[in-house]
Amino acid sequence: MVAEAWGRRRYKAVFVNKLDEALGEATETQSWLDDARRSGYLSIEQFEALDSKYTSIGQMLSRMIDRADDFCKYAPSTDYRALSPRVTETESSADALPIVDEFFK
Repeated sequence: MVAEAWGRRRYKAVFVNKLDEALGEATETQSWLDDARRSGYLSIEQFEALDSKYTSIGQMLSRMIDRADDFCKYAPSTDYRALSPRVTETESSADALPIVDEFFK
């Protein structure tokens, strides 16, 4: 859903809506993690690690919603493909954690 939001960022309302849906999915996942912990499928350590990651994801999505104007700068007729080259992922998610921490400073 985040990719869908990014692809539709020319329309602020759609961008925010898709991010809000992603936030709801992250919250639902946290609920399933609670159930998995209570049922004994996850250890306390596993639960805390996963729950912490989903809390961070929720915070990032909330911040993106709050800052939607920063992401939706151009007119609806803008062709985003012409603005910059496609981004490729070069780091593992574990290497990116310090970047996540910087996002919330």
